[in-house]
Amino acid sequence: MSDVRLTFKEMCAKFEVTPRTLRYYEYIELLSPERQGRSRFYGARECARMTLILRGRKFGFQLEELRQWLLIYDQDGTEAQMEVFLGMAERKLKELKEQQIQLAETLDELEKLRKITSKILHKGK
Repeated sequence: MSDVRLTFKEMCAKFEVTPRTLRYYEYIELLSPERQGRSRFYGARECARMTLILRGRKFGFQLEELRQWLLIYDQDGTEAQMEVFLGMAERKLKELKEQQIQLAETLDELEKLRKITSKILHKGK
C-alpha cells in the first residue's frame, strides 16, 4: 500500500467525497497531499487519514477534534493517540446514549399524540 498515489479526482472517487470537501480538509490541515505544480497526489498516509476522518465524522466527532487527534499521532505516536481515543470514545458514547434516550422519549410522545389525534378525528365518523 506504500506505493499508493491517487490524484485529486481519484481521491474524491475512492472516498465518495466532493472536491469541495477534499479541498476543505486540506485547508484545515487534516490532509497534506504531495504537490507537483498544480497537481495533488495522495499517498498511503493520506488515504489512511481520510479513512479515519470519515469514520470519525460517522461517529459524530468534530473536524477540529479529529485534527487534534491526528496531530497526536504525528507528535507522540500510536500509543498516545490510542489513549486519547479512549477518552474521546467514552465521551461520544455517553453523548450518543443520552441522545438515544431523548429520541426514544420523543418517539413515544409523538406516537401517543398521533393515537389521540386519530381517535378524535375518527370519533365523529
